[in-house]
Amino acid sequence: MPLTVGTAGHIDHGKTWLVRALTGKDTDRLPEEKERGISIDLGYAPLDLPGGQRLSLIDVPGHERFIRNMVAGASGIDLFLLVIDATEGPRPQTHEHLAILWLLGIRSGVVAVTKADAADPAMVELVVGEARELVPGAEVVPVSAKTREGLEELESALETVAARREKSAAGPARLYVDRVFTLHGIGTVVTGTLWSGSIRAGDELRAEPAGIDVRVRSVEVHDEPVEVAEAGQRVALALPGVERTALRRGDALAEPGAYPLTYRVDVELVELEPISDHARVHVHHGTAEIPARVVRVGKRFAQLRLAEPVVAARGDHVVLRAATTLGGGWIVDPAPARSSDEARLQLLASDDPASVLSALVHEPVLLRDLSARTMFSPEQLEHAVGPLERAGEWYFSRIWLDQIRREVLTRLTLRAEAGVLDPGLPIGEALPATPWAEDVLPLLGLERREGKVYLPGSVASLGEREAEAEALETKLTEAGFSPVPVDDAELARFLEDSGRLIRVGDGLAIGIDAYEQAKGTLIEECERAGTITLARFRDLLGISRKPAQLLLERFDADGLTRRIGDERVLRRAAGAR
Repeated sequence: MPLTVGTAGHIDHGKTWLVRALTGKDTDRLPEEKERGISIDLGYAPLDLPGGQRLSLIDVPGHERFIRNMVAGASGIDLFLLVIDATEGPRPQTHEHLAILWLLGIRSGVVAVTKADAADPAMVELVVGEARELVPGAEVVPVSAKTREGLEELESALETVAARREKSAAGPARLYVDRVFTLHGIGTVVTGTLWSGSIRAGDELRAEPAGIDVRVRSVEVHDEPVEVAEAGQRVALALPGVERTALRRGDALAEPGAYPLTYRVDVELVELEPISDHARVHVHHGTAEIPARVVRVGKRFAQLRLAEPVVAARGDHVVLRAATTLGGGWIVDPAPARSSDEARLQLLASDDPASVLSALVHEPVLLRDLSARTMFSPEQLEHAVGPLERAGEWYFSRIWLDQIRREVLTRLTLRAEAGVLDPGLPIGEALPATPWAEDVLPLLGLERREGKVYLPGSVASLGEREAEAEALETKLTEAGFSPVPVDDAELARFLEDSGRLIRVGDGLAIGIDAYEQAKGTLIEECERAGTITLARFRDLLGISRKPAQLLLERFDADGLTRRIGDERVLRRAAGAR
């Protein structure tokens, strides 16, 4: 199983020297790092263990000025390699790095007491004892990168802890970028630790928050081409057609649509120092550092309102820093509403899928979207959706369904009580224009007729106004091609829906027979001449310019004709008739 191990520890405690002794690779690649003799940015190397397992190793800087880089590197690791100098013992960054590991949920690892050759045995024993108190349960190994003393024992300890580490690679592909560069003949390359899923050449991913669709040309793991990269590996992806400046550290590459892009996350807090309501902090998530405001929700929870959006999932860990590390937490809802309540968040913090769904699901949502948002498998969700309502592939709460049903019934009842001619509502007005509307509609207990919904037994009827309608039809027949004013817009709509008149212009109408005759004349002329002008149409009907123009505009609206300059042509479908 691919795993990533990351170093941690105070500056000058020998992290990079130890990495070089273990891997044979110098991870200090920047000129400034080599000149100053300290690590500034993240370094990477493969670590081959005696049993044949290969780990990805990330070397992080120890100086407090570069703590942001340390967090970016630590966020994607599975195991820690905490380094403590045998001549000094634990120092301030030792404690802060260890606190950050704990906040990120990284509990498995090994402690290396370095420079054992430079300290007397009593001092080494003292520091080993301090390390055991500092990290209970972790194996502590005295080592020397210079003499290679203890390196075999350290590799054996890493092998043991790696064998015990359980890692789930489930979920869609997600990689947080930590480096972006260009290579001659290849183009833009990004690197990062693959958090979940797998990536192979030809995959299409979405870069967020850059908002760019990318295609993977090739995949490498530690400078070696591979067919597929698995979760837990250090990965380099070649992305053709993408400018280097379009991406940066902190961006996420993920399966399109698999994870929410959000400006808000609800978290269960862990405080190292008191974090006040509305405190301004820097949120470290993935490899990104984002300014944010903390909105407390009770004692345990908070909503983090971010200055920039992130790709997040339930269960992700965050670190909160100001001048120092204040605390952190884990995300219980990666895409919450602006308002949150503590009871809901307590349900979301549960490990029970049914409890999480009861707090999370209100409006219709697809199972695949729930899986990405909750990080429960589809199989787990299938067993937990019992209390939810379902329509097609959509899941929603009974409370939401009752609310929608009540709102639509109220509107239809008011229309019926007002005595309108047609008490129905167009479906697009009864329900929002959403992908779930067609599936939910049958659950509302309504009758559906000709694109409208009605209360059961309710019908459109003229009633006492039938005589008025017949008088209007007589008037339209007598007017022929000349439009007649109709002051009652509701009556005009009703009669048009019933196929008894055609509305043209604003507040005008003509009879059905006149409309059909005018349409037949237009089609015949277009089929003969190929086009028709307003003047020609006017002359063929023997009417004035204004009614001819109104009729042509109605034919355009009906999709019968298309205007090209001063002429009109039949649309292809109309010509086929």
